[in-house]
Amino acid sequence: MISAYLEADPRCGLCRRAAPPFQKAVAYGAYEGLLRDLVHVFKYQRVQSAAPLLAGFLEQALAATALPAELLVLPVPLAKSKSRSRGFNQAESIARAFAHRRRSAGIKLDTASLVRTRETASQTGLTRHQRRLNLRGAFAVVHPQQIKGRSVLLVDDVMTTGTTAGECSRVLLRAGAKQVFVATVARAIKQAEISLPEQGIWAKVAHA
Repeated sequence: MISAYLEADPRCGLCRRAAPPFQKAVAYGAYEGLLRDLVHVFKYQRVQSAAPLLAGFLEQALAATALPAELLVLPVPLAKSKSRSRGFNQAESIARAFAHRRRSAGIKLDTASLVRTRETASQTGLTRHQRRLNLRGAFAVVHPQQIKGRSVLLVDDVMTTGTTAGECSRVLLRAGAKQVFVATVARAIKQAEISLPEQGIWAKVAHA
């Protein structure tokens, strides 16, 4: 079983000195091999039955993190064009399944407060600085009263450089969020070494 990427830090010294706005970011495993295939099947082939399984991975990634008892779960919003072509927001599906698994009076799902305000160019091939400029002003909080004073768990499928999570976190903190945690299914890094039982993972998808 693969575990959350918590130890190795692939960032350069400059990036390590520029602390991200979120409290902590965890991921279930590296974005490669079977985990990458599973994310692609879910996202591009629209196998919705994979959402509960991915939410379970998210829960395992967060197992070692001391989360507040009261937590607002927010998915990273998807661009309208991608939402139309894909038919759903994969981050929202995972967040919804996660909130269902952890349903309690203290954990609530909010899919409306954080929105994407404009379309952005693809992040592929951009430097970290270019990614930040590309996303600047791309997110907004439209219901700050829902965010103020709350601890937030920001959910997405994959983290690459952390630019999107960082920008969303900045917007949420400016809107009054107490703190922001980030959880993703996968992290696009080379350093993480994982071992994933092939038949087990696909059997879970088939029977989810």
